[in-house]
Amino acid sequence: MRIVGLTGGISSGKSTASNLFKSHDIPVVDADIVARDVLKKDAGGYKGVVAAFGDDILQANGEVDRPKLGRIVFSDPGKRQLLNRLLAPYISSGIWWEILRLWLKGYKVIVLDIPLLFEAKMDKWTKPIIVVWVDTETQLQRLMARDRINEEDARNRINALMSLDLKRSQANIVIDNSGSLEDLEERFQKVLVQVTRPLTWTEFWLSRQGAFSALVSTVIGVAAGKNVLSKL
Repeated sequence: MRIVGLTGGISSGKSTASNLFKSHDIPVVDADIVARDVLKKDAGGYKGVVAAFGDDILQANGEVDRPKLGRIVFSDPGKRQLLNRLLAPYISSGIWWEILRLWLKGYKVIVLDIPLLFEAKMDKWTKPIIVVWVDTETQLQRLMARDRINEEDARNRINALMSLDLKRSQANIVIDNSGSLEDLEERFQKVLVQVTRPLTWTEFWLSRQGAFSALVSTVIGVAAGKNVLSKL
């Protein structure tokens, strides 16, 4: 099984690349969706976050006000680290359950879409690692336009995360998304060829098909051994 790591930065276009994988029938495990699920009322991470940040982060229906919580943690590195510590175990568990589910379905290639791939140390489980990169000015302008925030707030959000240049230096594949959507789609096609190449032997044995083949070989070997012993 090939587990592809996909990451990037805020407003770099990672989600667009993720959707391109989905459009080519490659399953994607989205860490943002998992994180939303663990923050739902009465879910695993809910009680700890509410206890740490107070009832002020709750909406009238009792659900976490994610935009409000986001503003709090992006303006305070200490609180951001606290939130990450509280949610990391639940998010990691949710991601691995999704991987297992897709493995059982027989998928040979899956994509882990994880914004904090390096920070969460999940990069060691993925290969290749794809980073969707843009230059800082393009990232800034896109974020301001998308979230309708001023330049200072946009810079604070960008600077609160690991830099795209550092992520790029640790990537196996870099998708430069500084251009148009058409440019991204063209570059994606080249990446798709790399991602869907035949599995290595190691990747094959980690797939469901490989595990089944190993099991069958073992059963046949044991049966053959018993047959030989019975004739002695």
